Amino acid sequence: MKKIILEIYNFIGSKYLNPLLKLEQKKRPFPIINERATEYGFSFKHLRKLCTGKLLDIGTGRSSWPHILSTCGFEVMAIDKMEDYWRSYFNRHYKIVNDDITNTKTKEKFQFATCISVLEHIPNHKEAIINIHKLLEKEGYLILTFPYNETDYHENIYKHPKASHGQNASFVTQVFSRNEINDWLTVTSFKIIDQEYYKVFTGEFWAMGERIVPCLQTNDMATHHLTCILLQKSEN
Repeated sequence: MKKIILEIYNFIGSKYLNPLLKLEQKKRPFPIINERATEYGFSFKHLRKLCTGKLLDIGTGRSSWPHILSTCGFEVMAIDKMEDYWRSYFNRHYKIVNDDITNTKTKEKFQFATCISVLEHIPNHKEAIINIHKLLEKEGYLILTFPYNETDYHENIYKHPKASHGQNASFVTQVFSRNEINDWLTVTSFKIIDQEYYKVFTGEFWAMGERIVPCLQTNDMATHHLTCILLQKSEN
């Protein structure tokens, strides 16, 4: 029986699945090397040392990130507001729970949360941070990555007259600054454990100039466009 099932699987795979996968490989969702490797690298640096409990991924979209985490042994729940940003979609890598982090219905508690290049697309970002804070256990951790400038906030950088990328984007992309981070810390008990800065473009702000491949780690005093942050919820 196992042999027959395997033969059927191989037949279906070779006739239908493999051609689809080859087509998908040619049509990569991001046809250029981008900041995701940096963001995932920062995440794994901390996850492998600190994550021993349940993990929540926020704003998964079509990515395979929660599946990759699952193959590493992490117990993952993935959520996204499907009817808004993605309209309707099917993530072929992992089961996604339809939930809005700014008005979440999730009741579970998690030791860790990841929000990879998502918060910048949420206009009510402060409410999102507050709700993530509520979903974390005591001393739980949150990894955030997003477009960043130490001093200047932009409500939608792709609408900036100097933007050379993303003008046709159907979603808001904010560039956060130190002021927004401080606001998040004020309304929660989060504290910064680690923060890294990266130069992604040749211009002054995110989406300005040409992409730098690979992106370069820098500091808050030098030109930067992306930050990766590890926050921890205080015990009290």
